[in-house]
Amino acid sequence: MNAILVDMSLIALVRHGESRWNLSNRFTGWVDVPLTENGIKEAEKCSKQLKKYNFDVAYTSELIRAQTTLTIILARQNRTGIFQHEGNKKYSAWTCGSNTCSTNDLPIYSSNLLNERYYGLLQGMDKDEAIKKYGATKVLAWRRGFDDRPPEGESLKDVVKRVSPYFKNRILKSLKQKENVLVAGHGNLLRAVMMHLNGFTEEDIPFIDLPKGKPVLYEYKRGTFVCRTPNAYTFNRPLR
Repeated sequence: MNAILVDMSLIALVRHGESRWNLSNRFTGWVDVPLTENGIKEAEKCSKQLKKYNFDVAYTSELIRAQTTLTIILARQNRTGIFQHEGNKKYSAWTCGSNTCSTNDLPIYSSNLLNERYYGLLQGMDKDEAIKKYGATKVLAWRRGFDDRPPEGESLKDVVKRVSPYFKNRILKSLKQKENVLVAGHGNLLRAVMMHLNGFTEEDIPFIDLPKGKPVLYEYKRGTFVCRTPNAYTFNRPLR
């Protein structure tokens, strides 16, 4: 536990670095694409910003761009993340059977409940092409609405619904146990988490802009979250 965080815990939210499809302006969602060279540099820069914090546990999605961001952050801090593979009972048992953690090791829990928003038929599509096919009004509603779903996809409301139980049952439990938590994830996942941390409304949350690879830090004490980096996000999310 970090010495400066006596009687409290810390949670750091990190959006993954730039991916190959961020670069090419395509809807990604659950498609498993890697980071760009710039995305790797963003993760390395984030690691330096988080260097003074000693994390006890990490949570991430099952998508490689988030997992790579997380492992780069930990590697630059000389930490070894050990994936627990809870979704595979035999694999998980084998892992735990030989899981003797040193002081530089920490458990990583990954879940598809922490995946990015599922964009359905938009996945893989160029965003300008989506406007040509479906119209600017519909695409804007899908991208900035709370209840609006793209064809065969999820709304932001759906993301909040699937993320909330995992946050309450797993991540919040770690914080209550005075563990410092690192969450490496995706823009819409982290917006859903921030509804719990900040109390943002359904009207506000679609417009939160989270820069890639820039940590948002919160202190948790006696059931209350306080943001230590309020300048790490804005409410002027552009239509990238």
